[in-house]
This record gives sequence, structure tokens and C-alpha cells, in this order.
Amino acid sequence: MTTPYTAPVLRWYGQSARDLPWRQPDATPWSILVSEIMLQQTPVSRVLPAHDAWLRRWPEPARLAAATPADAVRQWDRLGYPRRALRLHASAELITNRHGGQVPASRDKLRSLPGVGAYTAAAVASFAFGERHAVLDTNVRRVLARLVAGDFLPPPAPTVAEVQLAESLLPADGRLAARWSVGVMELGALVCTAARPRCDDCPVHNQCAWLKRGRPASPGRRPAARYEGSDRQSRGRLLAALRSASGPVPADALDAAWHESAQRTRALAALIDDGLVIRCADGSLALPGETVASGKTVALSATNRGRPSDARATDPPSPSDEKPTGRSGS
Repeated sequence: MTTPYTAPVLRWYGQSARDLPWRQPDATPWSILVSEIMLQQTPVSRVLPAHDAWLRRWPEPARLAAATPADAVRQWDRLGYPRRALRLHASAELITNRHGGQVPASRDKLRSLPGVGAYTAAAVASFAFGERHAVLDTNVRRVLARLVAGDFLPPPAPTVAEVQLAESLLPADGRLAARWSVGVMELGALVCTAARPRCDDCPVHNQCAWLKRGRPASPGRRPAARYEGSDRQSRGRLLAALRSASGPVPADALDAAWHESAQRTRALAALIDDGLVIRCADGSLALPGETVASGKTVALSATNRGRPSDARATDPPSPSDEKPTGRSGS
């Protein structure tokens, strides 16, 4: 269907969209899938160089499937939430072995890939294949909450009503629906931002229910958990030390990466449970896919022990494959 919002948003998007590689006409489905996994909870500015490096090294799923999970974790480097690297590697294996090396087009088949939830499956099916699906990321949810519902922010997690609203606004043509979705996404990232929306620059401000209601404030939300000194930071330091080594390392070599022993033990156990670290038969520690060669382990150099710059290389506490609100997109 066509709504009063469609034409102004599409016109604005045509004039204001950022030039992003996964939006180019020749972007492959693999490029789009990689971008969507990387964009989960990570800003565009950080994803751009990582996406480029990943696609140059592994331009198709089969190339990544032939590499080891350790290669994927190392390539992920400091992008954060490194379980995504393992899931991309596992997805590449499934795509290679079950789908002839081609990213599947259907939302249901995409959902079968590791790390691909409802949002990512809908996004890839829509943006890569022109399938008509509602794509509800953080930015889309915020725009629709203000534009149609009159609320400053959407609920913490997507609701059935939000999905139904998003579906009702989709143009009938799949390719146009995809462009509408990415246009609303871009509007939320650049104009209808979370904290300081630039309403004067919005192409649909005259139709905005939130503005008509007098810009009511949203109830305060719980502040983010402190990161410095957290288990997340500890896990990041330990993983950084292992990533910097060329193979398995003695367990006590990680003592210098994080000095608080109880927290270090807890963080290491979490990394092992997540499959990001393995304990070898001789007790040494390694990234997944690495084994001890000739009974030897690798010593960590002083410069590679717990680099503070690698701080945010761990996963969020949620066991789900992605935030309920989808990708960051900003």
C-alpha cells in the first residue's frame, strides 16, 4: 500500500542517504548478511572498515568456511561481541554445505543460520532479495513510535502491534518495500535520533503524532551497566591476549591480562562456555580450531598482555543472537 509517509520518506532518502557498501546495487547477499551481523549493537562507523576487511579476505561464504573459527575471531579483532564471528563462520559452513555456497533467499531458511534471528532474517531477505517483510531495527521502531503512535520511544522489546503497524506501512512491491524500510532506518539514524531529534529536518514532521502531542517526554530508562572493571571488560582482556598469540598459550600466561583471580576465573569460564576459548588436553588455552603443535605452547609477549584498547570485545549478557531491537545502524 501507499501511505502519506511513503513519498516524502523515499524522496528524502534519495537525497540524504549515506553511501554504504552494503547498500550499493552490486552488493552481494553475502555482503549484506555480513553487514547485518556486524551492525548488531555496533555503530556504522566501526563496521565500515571491519566489513571491508572481512569481504576482502572472505568474499564468499565458502572462503570463510575453509578457514578456522580462530581465523574468524582474530579477523573480528576489536569490533566487539565476538560470538558473532563464530556464528558467521558457522553460517558460512551451513551456506556452503547445505545451500550450494549461496546465501538463502527465504526468511525461514535464513532463520536456520546461526546468529540469524527474526530481524536479521527479514533484513537480508528484504535488502538482498527484495522480499516484502517488515524490518524492525532500533531506528525504525523509534521513527514509527513517534510518527504514528505519538510516543517518544518504543517499548523495550518489539510488540505484535509494532510488527503489524510496520507491515501495514509497507509498499506492495518488494523492492520498494525494502527501500522504504531502509529509508525509515536512515531517517532514524540521522534525523529522528534517540536523544536529540532534528524535527525541522524531518520530511514527515507535519504528520508526526509525537509533535502534534506536544513532544511528550518518555519515562526514564535504566542506565547502562558500568563497564570499567566489569566481567565484560575482563573477558575482553583475556580474549585479546589469546587473539594476539599465534597458538595455544599456558593458562597462567593469562594472569597478567587480568589480575583479579576470581573474576579472571569467572570470565574465562564464560568464554569457554560461549565457545570462544577452548582448553587443550595439556591444560593450555586457545581460540576455537587451534590445537597444540608438537606439545608446545606460545608465550605471550609483554606488549600483548591485556591491551586496554581491546576493552569491548565481549558479548552482552543476553543469550539471544541479537538485541530485540536489531542493529545499531547509527
